[in-house]
Amino acid sequence: MEEDNGGSLKKQISKLFQTSLKTTLPDTDVDSLVVACTAKFGDYQCNNAMSLWALVKGKSTQFKGPPAIGQAIRGNLPETEMIEESSVAGPGFVNIVLSSKWIAKSIEKMLKSGIEIWAPRLNLKTAVVDFSSPNIAKEMHVGHLRSTIIGDALARMLEFSNVNVLRRNHVGDWGTQVFYKKSKERFDKDPDFKERAQMAVVQLQGGEENYRRAWAQICEISRREFDMVYQRLGVKLEEKGESFYNPYIPGVLEGLSEKGLIEESEGARVIFFKGKKVPLIVVKSDGGYNYASTDLAALWYRLNDEKAEWIIYLTDVGQQGHFEMAARRAGWLPQDEKLHPYPKTSHVGFGLVLGDDGKRFRTRSSEVVRLVDLLDEAKNRSKAALVGRGKAEEWTDEELEQTAEAVGYGAVKYADLKNNRITNYTFNYDQMLNDKGNTAVYLLYAHARICSIIRKSGKVVEDLKETGTIVLAHPAERALGLHLLQFAEIVEEACSNLLPNVLCEYLYNLSENFTTFYTNCQVVGSPEETSRLLLCEATAVVMRKCFHLLGIEPVYKL
Repeated sequence: MEEDNGGSLKKQISKLFQTSLKTTLPDTDVDSLVVACTAKFGDYQCNNAMSLWALVKGKSTQFKGPPAIGQAIRGNLPETEMIEESSVAGPGFVNIVLSSKWIAKSIEKMLKSGIEIWAPRLNLKTAVVDFSSPNIAKEMHVGHLRSTIIGDALARMLEFSNVNVLRRNHVGDWGTQVFYKKSKERFDKDPDFKERAQMAVVQLQGGEENYRRAWAQICEISRREFDMVYQRLGVKLEEKGESFYNPYIPGVLEGLSEKGLIEESEGARVIFFKGKKVPLIVVKSDGGYNYASTDLAALWYRLNDEKAEWIIYLTDVGQQGHFEMAARRAGWLPQDEKLHPYPKTSHVGFGLVLGDDGKRFRTRSSEVVRLVDLLDEAKNRSKAALVGRGKAEEWTDEELEQTAEAVGYGAVKYADLKNNRITNYTFNYDQMLNDKGNTAVYLLYAHARICSIIRKSGKVVEDLKETGTIVLAHPAERALGLHLLQFAEIVEEACSNLLPNVLCEYLYNLSENFTTFYTNCQVVGSPEETSRLLLCEATAVVMRKCFHLLGIEPVYKL
């Protein structure tokens, strides 16, 4: 990574250590192991010495142990204005302290050039993110919340990282799940109805005109309802439902048959897997297609037509493992992921949304909570809190409505995203709308307060960006500056591991760092006013980008 005050700070430091490792032990080929460390040791640490000693121990070498290797790594670091000092501790840990001047210059450059220069640089061109995916003729409910919110956040982070993201809504518009709620009872109790329903699906898949016309009307009504929810959440998706892939299924299955993957079994066409008792059914005994045939066609289309290198699913686990095994056997995906990391597929699992009783979140009458009702309640509670603080008298009706929506919807999103997606979380309006602690409300307040500080200074920040400089003299200033500079590596980590909660943790810690800075360092009216106003602006810029990546609308006054 070029020493260019941009991109991932950790990658820039890793590149310096990589050069040093090559000089220290030219015959070894290892990647530098660099981590952020606690402040008492420095800012970053290289941990290669012990593993390198294991490689060279017993061979003719000038080194007598890990500490000596650590000293050599330190001594072979290239000359750079990034590093202020370095030291070796314990069994060869190389600690570095970054130059405060270099940190300040990096922040100044970001303020002039824009936050985009801090975007991560991923080795990836195109990704498909498959998320939300409600069923036609059914309302969106709380069960769709996590897939929609997490999927949107991952798509936003990848887009910021200069990846071409194809946002796909794989709606269930094909099969017996259409008209599901009313027909399910009859489907289970009436064998004649069940057979007629299954044959209707076969005819629909075959293109029967009357079925197609009715189906198209149902899809359009559902689509309008879905779009209203997506607009409220600020989520953009391109619908490519199950029906879209129907024309591709015969060709895909023929290709799999030619490779010997598909066999006949009890009237159905199936794929057997070693060690699995139950095969994957790809054509039912009645000749109809199912989820498996559709999903295999979708995977083929995304790899071949859309040229996706990374396909990310935020849907039910289902038979995902079977699809990947079939794709590898067919040669669609590489056999050795270490040698060929792309193309690849990743399933993003997530836990349940629970109520205060520890069970699935439902209404008092045990009905599934509709997503529109959930959002209405969040907005109404947010608005009531604003009215209680006298904002109805201070603001226009439009300002009140927009702020209530931003805070209410943001609170719902952040309460989900701040948790590791794998875990269940409890949905509680009072907790998520609290203005204290790790909540969206607290963070939106923090951002609004920074904007207020800048406004009260009476200075034009755009002018300060061009003429002012940042000096990180106070420890709280430096800690804030370093945290700002770590933004890119955090986004990269969140993207690589598909974990938005990593960015939430960074955002909350940024707010805490700013509070410490503001408590210890007078801004307006101080001799350091220009420098500190620029630090305020940099913090606000990074906070706004974090909000954007999480799908939260920032507010500028509260």
